[in-house]
Amino acid sequence: MSRTAPGSGIGNVGSPQYGGGVAGYSELLRAPGVARIIAAQLTARFPSGMTSLAVLLHVEQSTGSYGAAGIVLAALSIGQAISGPVTSRWMGVWGMRRVLTLTAAVCAAAVLALAINPFGMVGFIVFGFIAGIANPPVQPAVRTIYPKIVTSRQLTPLFSLDASLQEIIWIFAPVLITLVATQAGTVPALYLIVVILIGGCAWFIASPEVGRVRIPRSRRGFGRVLGKPVVLLSTVTGFLLIGACAAVEAGVVATFGHEGLEAGIVLAVFAVGSLAGGLGFGHIPIGRWAMARRLTIVAVGVTLVIVSLNAWWMGASLFVAGLGIAPALAVMFAITSASVRFSETAEAYGWIGTGQLIGAAAGSAVAGFLIDGAGPVGAFIAASGFGIAGALVAVICVRGFPDLRGRDASPIPDTEPVPLIT
Repeated sequence: MSRTAPGSGIGNVGSPQYGGGVAGYSELLRAPGVARIIAAQLTARFPSGMTSLAVLLHVEQSTGSYGAAGIVLAALSIGQAISGPVTSRWMGVWGMRRVLTLTAAVCAAAVLALAINPFGMVGFIVFGFIAGIANPPVQPAVRTIYPKIVTSRQLTPLFSLDASLQEIIWIFAPVLITLVATQAGTVPALYLIVVILIGGCAWFIASPEVGRVRIPRSRRGFGRVLGKPVVLLSTVTGFLLIGACAAVEAGVVATFGHEGLEAGIVLAVFAVGSLAGGLGFGHIPIGRWAMARRLTIVAVGVTLVIVSLNAWWMGASLFVAGLGIAPALAVMFAITSASVRFSETAEAYGWIGTGQLIGAAAGSAVAGFLIDGAGPVGAFIAASGFGIAGALVAVICVRGFPDLRGRDASPIPDTEPVPLIT
C-alpha cells in the first residue's frame, strides 16, 4: 500500500528507483517548479554565507576589537538558534508567506541598523540578536514544500541535490563579501546583504509553490516533535557533523592565516568534495546504515589531516571528508520527512537547523581553545573528535534510523484514510 499526503501527487511506493547521474538530476530539474524553487531558495539563503563574516569585519573595524566582534556574533547566533523552531512553527499558524515576509523585513532592517548603528556596542549586540532571531525560515519552508512537488522516487535525490547545491553558498558567499568589505568597505558589504536578502526572499515568497502549500496547524505542543527518535538523532548527528566542519574551518584559517590564498583554496576543495559527494551518491537508497557510512567518511577524512598540515595533503584529506557531508545531510532531511506528520515537518527542520547552529558554535569554540594550546593541529583533533562521535552515534543508534529502501519518503499525512467495512 502507498502512503501519500493529500493532494501531494506523490507516486506509489513501488515505483522504480530514481536513476542516478547527470541524466537523473536533469529529469528531476525538469519537474514543474523544481528548478525555480531551488534557485529562489538558494538566492534567499545566500546571505547566510555572508552575514557572520560581514558582521565580524564591521564590528572589528568599528570597535578595534575582535572580542567585541565575537560578542556580537554570539548574539547573532543565539538569535538564529532560537528562531529556527519558533518561526518554522509559526508557518503552520499564519502561513509561509506571512512569516517569511515579516522575518525577511525585520532581518533586513536589523542588518541595515548594524551598518548605520549610532548606539555603539549596545546597538551592535541588540541589532545582531534581532537579525538572528528574525532569520527567515527559508530552509524549513523549502524542505516542507519538496514532498509536494515531486514524486516519491524523486524526493530523496531532491534532498541530496539541495544539500549539494547549498555548497555554492559556502564557496562563493564568503569570497564575495570579503572582496566587497575589503575593497568598498564593511558598510557597503552589509548593504549588499540587505539587497540580496530582500531580493532573494521576495523571489522565493512569490514562487507559486509557496502560496499553494499550506502547512496544517500542529496539534502537538511546541518541542514535542523532538521526542521522535529520528528527529532527535538528526539533530544530534547534525550538531556533531557541523561541529566537525566548523573546527575544520578554524583549523584551516589558523594554519594559513586570514590573508593566505591557501586557506580559501583548501576550504573551497572541502566544499567541492561535499558537492561531488551529494551529486554522486544522491541516488543511492537510504538504509539504516546510510548515516553511519557517510559520517564515517567524514570522520576518516578530517582525522587524516592530523597526519600533516601540508596544503596538498590537507586538501586531499578534506576532499575525502567532504564526500560524506552533503550525503549525510540528505539522509537527515529524508528520514525526518518520512518520520513526522506534514504539520510537524517545518518545526522538525527548525530544530535540526538549531542543532547545526549550536554545533558550529561548539566546534569553533573547542577548536579555538585547542589552537591556543596545541597550535592549528588542535583544531583538526577537535574536528576528528566531533566526526568520530557522529559516526559512533549513528552506529550505536542504527536501529533508530528508518530503512527507506523502496519506501515513500514523503511526510505522514495529518488525515489518514478511514477504512470502510463492506
